[in-house]
Amino acid sequence: MKTFDQIKTLITLTQASRKNKQADAGKCLNLIITRILNLKKGNKIFFLGNGGSASIASHMTVDFLKNAEIPAISFNDPSIITCISNDLGYEKVFEKPIQVLAQKNDIVFAISSSGKSKNILNAALAAKSKGCFLITLSGFNPGNPLRKLGDVNFYSPSHAYGDVESVHLIICHNIADSVIKQKNG
Repeated sequence: MKTFDQIKTLITLTQASRKNKQADAGKCLNLIITRILNLKKGNKIFFLGNGGSASIASHMTVDFLKNAEIPAISFNDPSIITCISNDLGYEKVFEKPIQVLAQKNDIVFAISSSGKSKNILNAALAAKSKGCFLITLSGFNPGNPLRKLGDVNFYSPSHAYGDVESVHLIICHNIADSVIKQKNG
C-alpha cells in the first residue's frame, strides 16, 4: 500500500520541460494558465486520453466548460470512437477530430501514462501541424515519444498507472482551479 508520503514524493519528482529542456514546473503551470486565460473568441481546449486518462480528459472538459466557461472538448463519445476506429483505425480516433476541429492557438492536452499510445501521438502531431499549443502529460519511461512533442510537458517518474494518472489529475485540477479563481476574481 502506498503511503501519503510516497505519493507526495512522486508529485515532487514530476518533471516539467519545454522544448525538450528541463523547466520550472511552477513557471510551466503559469504559462499554461496564462495561455488559457488569453484564449481568443473561437479558440478552445481539447483533452485527449485513453482509459483512465480518458476519464481525466472528460473530467477536465466538464470543469473547464461548466466552471470556467471556456469551450472544452474531449472525444469520448462511443459513436465517434467506434466510427473512426472501424473506418480509419484506432490510431486515428483522436487525430481525425483534431484535423477537422482544431485551429491555430487552440490548446491541446495529450494525456498518456506510457507516452507511447499511437492514437495520442498521432493527435499530438496533428495538433502541432494545426498550430495548437500542446501540453503533454506522461509517465513510465523518461524518453517516451509524447514527452518530446509538447510545448510544455509534465513527466511523472512511475510505472504504475494509478500513480501517474493521479499526478496528471492533480496537475490538471491545479490548472483548472487557478483559471477559475482568476476568472472569478
